[in-house]
Amino acid sequence: MTLAERLAPPGPKRILALDGGGVRGLVTLGFLERIERVLRERYGRPDYRLSDYFDLIGGTSVGSSIAAGLALGMSVAELREPAVDMLGVFHRKRWKRWHSVFSAKHLQAVLARVLGDRTLDDPSIRTALCIVAKRADTRSTWPVTNHPHGRYFEHNRHIRIRDLVYASAAAPFFFVPTRVEVGEGEVGAFVDGGVSMANNPALQLFLMATLKGYPFHWKTGENDLLLVSIGTGTFERRDTVDQVMRARAWDWTREVPTMMIEDASAWNQLLLQAISRSPTSRVIDEEVGDLSGDLLTAEPALSYLRYDAVMSASIAAEIGLPQLAQNMAHLQNMTNFDNREVLLEIGQRFAELQVHAEHFAPAFDRAPTEPPTGGDPRRSDRR
Repeated sequence: MTLAERLAPPGPKRILALDGGGVRGLVTLGFLERIERVLRERYGRPDYRLSDYFDLIGGTSVGSSIAAGLALGMSVAELREPAVDMLGVFHRKRWKRWHSVFSAKHLQAVLARVLGDRTLDDPSIRTALCIVAKRADTRSTWPVTNHPHGRYFEHNRHIRIRDLVYASAAAPFFFVPTRVEVGEGEVGAFVDGGVSMANNPALQLFLMATLKGYPFHWKTGENDLLLVSIGTGTFERRDTVDQVMRARAWDWTREVPTMMIEDASAWNQLLLQAISRSPTSRVIDEEVGDLSGDLLTAEPALSYLRYDAVMSASIAAEIGLPQLAQNMAHLQNMTNFDNREVLLEIGQRFAELQVHAEHFAPAFDRAPTEPPTGGDPRRSDRR
């Protein structure tokens, strides 16, 4: 089965969306391990991969690097070592810090080792892939996909996956922007896709799957479209009025981007909960609650699952993670590589609490005889 054949309607479709979040992306791996295990048990296949189940896998920033590995057919266990290694970039600060805080050389080396020179049209990519980056010179968000019928696919098919992933992860201030040749001799300057409304890319992927301007044209409906969205940790935080009033002008240069990213993700989740009957719905805002009594569409537009580690001292005590309660402030830091082990454990603990087999409705089961797409993900004619 070719990629184009797999993506063509009809039939139910499944989407996996992975948030950005720096070193906190390690939380994502715990949820992915649990989902992979649930699906392996369901189908009785110990070699089952997430690329065998999901038709579209997309991500932003660190989420894009994990999405790329999964789309190539890697298991979550195979992704763990390179993911940790890649995030070691946050231990490598630049001497010339007026350009950026961290050197990108280590990150680029790991991406080269894992992804090689595969381009967007490489046949070893087993499922649809979407990498969300921000083109800074035009101020536009770019959800770049390998769908062969995409409007700009012929322009972008030559771009290396590792260059797109770095573009998606090149957060301003932390890393230098990157130049990408986008077709017909045009060059764009790209920065982290989190500098947009799509650090949580779930809504973007839903729109890509369903709007006429995009190439997928998948049917909406509770039994037709499944969207699984995974976060990198949500923190309960409340500052005192005095803390806010004492803030210095330069403090806001750090706080404002964080506030906007958090708000964008909250709106993203609110809208998706409002057009679905999600078993994982949560209280986005105390005034509207968990939206379980609301439905903006005549019928649910999709099945929606959102998994995330909600980090608070009270929850930490409940699930037996005292180190979470003790290090709450440090764990919010997206560049603290010393948190790697506890972040991995946090993802595993929360995944056991949140991810249940019944969330993955039988309507989205694949036929047992349906073959996986592509070949050996470790091989490529273009490397």
